Amino acid sequence: MLKRRFKKVVVLMGGTSSEREVSLVTGKACAKALQQQGYQVTTVDVTGNLLSLLQQLNPKPDAIFNALHGKNGEDGKIQGICDILGIPYTHSGLLASALAMHKGMAKLIFQQLGLQVAKGIIKTRQELSMGIDPMVRPYVIKPIDQGSSVGVVIFRINDNMTLRTPEILCPNQDEFLVEEYIEGRELTVAVMGDKPLAVTELQPVGRFYDYDSKYSEGKTKHILPANIPASIAQMAMEWSLKAHQGLGCRGLTRSDFRWNDKKGDKGLYILEINTQPGMTPLSLAPEQAAWAGITFEELVDWMLENAQCDH
Repeated sequence: MLKRRFKKVVVLMGGTSSEREVSLVTGKACAKALQQQGYQVTTVDVTGNLLSLLQQLNPKPDAIFNALHGKNGEDGKIQGICDILGIPYTHSGLLASALAMHKGMAKLIFQQLGLQVAKGIIKTRQELSMGIDPMVRPYVIKPIDQGSSVGVVIFRINDNMTLRTPEILCPNQDEFLVEEYIEGRELTVAVMGDKPLAVTELQPVGRFYDYDSKYSEGKTKHILPANIPASIAQMAMEWSLKAHQGLGCRGLTRSDFRWNDKKGDKGLYILEINTQPGMTPLSLAPEQAAWAGITFEELVDWMLENAQCDH
């Protein structure tokens, strides 16, 4: 099959989610890389104004590089608009994006694929606001459809923190995933098409790999490749590909894991899959690609050349 080559490209960036600032950095970096590859690039800062977005996509570009993160950017909504307009776009399609973004649905699919997940339940804000621990500590509460660890709270055994603590729950969120806290090490694997790239271990300076640790220089140590047994590395890469394919993802994804090293081969748990991983200077997927011998420009070019609509 001949390689397709798009000419006029629109990079969607910014957005209205809590990850807006990260998206702007991602968008600028990807736009620069695409320009260096010879594409005619226009950047669009996406707002909540759909009419304005449609006007900026007229005349239609050859393809869209979706550099949005979070709600309305990687949850299937913008993908649906691109599908209707018939504009090929990067990353996963509508259904895969929606399933991956909803932590509860993704978790069910992981289980059906035979991947080990942490025990969890979905609770509403009203149920949690009663102030009663929903499960035995330690446990984690995550907004059901946020990325970049936005709003994640860990309730440990000896913490004075309770659900009655003011503003403990992520605002403007009605549903939450409550999961048992998995002691151990943080691992992540990027998948490029049908190929897992590597395993990185993340060692945050703080208590866990939260939003600040992800996007602040010096807050997290990246160990690439992870200093873990070969069997665990192989398992993490196989699981990341299974998750990628099982949800129907395409392009670039990144799956996050916890590994309880005290349990050996039985201690690996998949947490979630990111259908639009960050492309900032501190981002993990480009770092793994570079380790595999793929430059940032080559990665971005590959992502765009694989842009498509859902059929």
